[in-house]
Amino acid sequence: MSVHPATSARPAERLGAARLGDRSSSRLRHPRLLGVAGGLAGLALLAGCASAPAEGGASTSAAGEDCARMVTNSGGLDDRSFNQSSWAGLQKAEKDDGIQARVLVSTTENDLAPNVAQAVDSGCGFVLTVGYELAPATEEQAKANPDIDFAIVDETVEAPNVKPILFDTAQASYLAGYLAAGVSKTGKVATFGGGNQPPVTLFMDGFADGVDAYNAAHGTSVQLLGWSKEAQDGSFTGDFEDVNKGKQLAQALIDQGADVIMPVAGQVGEGAASAALATGGVDVIWVDNDGYDTLPAEYRPILLTSVIKDTEKAVQQIAVSSTDDSFTNEPYVGTLDNGGVGLAPFHDLASSVSPELSSELDALRDQIASGAVTVTSPSQP
Repeated sequence: MSVHPATSARPAERLGAARLGDRSSSRLRHPRLLGVAGGLAGLALLAGCASAPAEGGASTSAAGEDCARMVTNSGGLDDRSFNQSSWAGLQKAEKDDGIQARVLVSTTENDLAPNVAQAVDSGCGFVLTVGYELAPATEEQAKANPDIDFAIVDETVEAPNVKPILFDTAQASYLAGYLAAGVSKTGKVATFGGGNQPPVTLFMDGFADGVDAYNAAHGTSVQLLGWSKEAQDGSFTGDFEDVNKGKQLAQALIDQGADVIMPVAGQVGEGAASAALATGGVDVIWVDNDGYDTLPAEYRPILLTSVIKDTEKAVQQIAVSSTDDSFTNEPYVGTLDNGGVGLAPFHDLASSVSPELSSELDALRDQIASGAVTVTSPSQP
């Protein structure tokens, strides 16, 4: 299986070679020491992970060392989605680059703004927020704190000190839709989302176009359930946390004949995997990270592939840019060409993908990366 996220070194080029002037000459460098009072006030909200420095209030860093704070959306840290992969990026920056990292976990919408404020009050020079829910608080704090570098995942906030981290997932989802149509035995495939929002529907648009492309290339009529690109509407659970809603919606699509399903709903998607496993003969395409690695092992037999966003690499590089004065507000956009998005291996289901179909996917990937095939969506970054 050769369709996978590229290992090209080019993502660094998209991480903002252009600079907003000499930032070090126009502002003081970031304070790196955490106040004891501020650290103790945040103790209840700071969530440590195994490789992070021990939690407990004030940082133990010495003067001149760097630190970063991340704020999750209300889906929590272990969402098997972009919160988890974003935190993995900061953990990598901590391990490889000496940037001390902490994460503030939001469990409800009421946590969002206070957590961003607390991240700012930590004294760290880099604050990462994850998801559209955090856009208002990110914008407010960025304007009030121009000497702090901010980045936000899957959303755009326009400010001189905020870097959007975006992914053209429609490109990789196009390949996933083509794959789904190619392996379907019932002639029906499906997708559903957690909410009708651009970062979600971008996946669904690409998936729909991939199904159409397979039909056009092979003279087939594989039907897509759960999403209409033309109407920009379809099936949604209404949240990203309730796994039971995902299971119920997936079961309804299975009952209509779908034998390949791509949930775009964070941890809600685990409900689709549960329904597929219980039914038998149904495969799941995961999103954001490789579900083969992040989902419980019991689901591996039904995981066809995953549409991957390499959030981890982007976050690490952007965190480092905040420490070496190369940070800019130019958006990072992950594509097939720069390796920011891609398809995971087929893992246990490799035998269900014919060599001919795999070769078609390789060729399509190259055509999309080169611009020979254009994937479009109203939700593209």
